[in-house]
Amino acid sequence: MKIIQEESLSTMQMLERMFQAEMAFMESEPQDISLLADAFHPDVVVHEPTSLPYSGDWIGLEGIAGLMQQMSKAFSKVSVEDLSYAGSPTKLYVSCILHLTARATGISVTQPFSEILRFENGLLVEGTPFYFDTAEIDAILNQRT
Repeated sequence: MKIIQEESLSTMQMLERMFQAEMAFMESEPQDISLLADAFHPDVVVHEPTSLPYSGDWIGLEGIAGLMQQMSKAFSKVSVEDLSYAGSPTKLYVSCILHLTARATGISVTQPFSEILRFENGLLVEGTPFYFDTAEIDAILNQRT
């Protein structure tokens, strides 16, 4: 397995472009799905765990927009730290520390998070997230801590 160093700008630029497209979409009024096309393939799919309220396969740019809207309803704050990645420009393994604050309860959790991201021509085509403890996330969303 090849480790991608931070100086590999093309890989880091893909990740940054993805995060920037997500933020631009969330901040747009009204929300503009076309902003997602800068970083997401038209046939993108993100596979969220069945144990979370926003579970399922989110397909296409409209699906990604729907996922982001559901996550925005669930969380008032989402942030990451210690982002690292390995792999190639077509398949990345990303890890970080994830900080989530539930919008309804105000309760926060911090836990390890990883994701497998597959890219085509620099656009995300598939994402599979792995949350450390989905039961803990579900609990803060439903006041069961």
